[in-house]
Amino acid sequence: MSAKYDLIVVGSGPGGYVAAIRASQLGLKTAIVEKSELGGICLNWGCIPTKALLKSAQVYEYIKHAEDYGITVSESKHDFDAIIKRSREVAGGMSKGIQFLLKKNKIDVINGFGKIKPGKVVEVSAEDGAKTEYSADHIILATGGRARELPNLPIDGKKIIEYRKAMSLEKQPESMVVVGSGAIGVEFAYVYNSLGTKVTIVEYLPNIVPVEDEEISKALERSYKKSGIKIMTNSEVTNVDTSGEKCQVTVNTKKGEKVIEADVVLSAVGISTNIEGIGLEDVGVMTDRGKVIVDDYYKTNIPGVYAIGDIVHGPALAHVASAEAIICVEKIAGKSPEKIDYNNIPGCTYCTPEISSVGYTEKAAREAGYDIKVGKFPFSASGKASAAGAKEGFVKVIYDAKYGELLGAHMIGNNVTEMITEAVVARKLETTAHEILTAVHPHPTMSEAFKDATEDAYDEAIHL
Repeated sequence: MSAKYDLIVVGSGPGGYVAAIRASQLGLKTAIVEKSELGGICLNWGCIPTKALLKSAQVYEYIKHAEDYGITVSESKHDFDAIIKRSREVAGGMSKGIQFLLKKNKIDVINGFGKIKPGKVVEVSAEDGAKTEYSADHIILATGGRARELPNLPIDGKKIIEYRKAMSLEKQPESMVVVGSGAIGVEFAYVYNSLGTKVTIVEYLPNIVPVEDEEISKALERSYKKSGIKIMTNSEVTNVDTSGEKCQVTVNTKKGEKVIEADVVLSAVGISTNIEGIGLEDVGVMTDRGKVIVDDYYKTNIPGVYAIGDIVHGPALAHVASAEAIICVEKIAGKSPEKIDYNNIPGCTYCTPEISSVGYTEKAAREAGYDIKVGKFPFSASGKASAAGAKEGFVKVIYDAKYGELLGAHMIGNNVTEMITEAVVARKLETTAHEILTAVHPHPTMSEAFKDATEDAYDEAIHL
């Protein structure tokens, strides 16, 4: 048995490293166990490097449309290898930043695969096979997730790939089929389409980005089709033949089977949780359908063992994992944190146009029995959007007609992922439409569209 800690965190993603730092701030002797790069999937293979790829694609798009801004560019071309390299460098820099933060907060970093054992013990297996045991009063599991693999879509890392390979391909494919149209699917579709790859999106459900409000989904579909991306909804990939030079992708549609030829198939059908082999069964931690069962403060059924992030209920988002981490640790430290309202979690998709949302969709609000007021403001009527050459998209707000409570907000357009916070904070503070209408918003900005949409909901629109 090696060192004894107040807290050991298994996993160093946006849940794990945040938990460790907050615990150290609260005076707990803390260690973090990580089998790979510090920062987990988000910093190394998810949130951050994908945004670097998206930015490169966006810059290239700007250059191609420079004449729209009165600028002439004689020749432009992209360097796929350099774009990939920049993305990896951005990820590497962020990982080093986490290393600095952990060191600054005097947190011990233990390299290896962590497995819990009875008696509040974590066994860490190093790369060379050596095993060391560490004990702690409290253990937080933050082991995250990985790309989900479908039986009829086995990932081989060459012709059928997942997101990690999609951001580190050695060569840009001429054609790609993206299976699944959640955030990962539509973001990579935008990147590769912008760089010249012929992209087809196949979605099993009736709408792409299916968790979003239906009007947002339809708007993105129109935008993508206009940019040359082929969209196949109500469709399912039933087989991929990889025996030839190219993939032969069989797609079952409402009109029958179709075969699409592509260099690469990107499987973007969600995530699976990393709960295998970490000792849950040995200790007796209860799970349900691949998720660890926890209470409102992330305690499992085993005293001293907690779980946060992708492996528990709730949306698999980095900011959710971080929030859960802080609540979990503060509860361990004897404080009285407020539990998370999972109906007030913002969702962001960083394609172009961007998408952001929080709260009820219009359909969900009606199904919940609310009498609602709905307002929309198109960016085509926004002075700032016109000046920026970004008139695509709109802001949609949903209010409870009786009390004026903000039930939901949905946005599609340029930079809307930076705008959704107003709606999140408004809902947190139980702000009504009256406060939004009387709060002076700066002009010209994209964000004033939130107030304009609220005016529309209450038949007070000035700019429509």
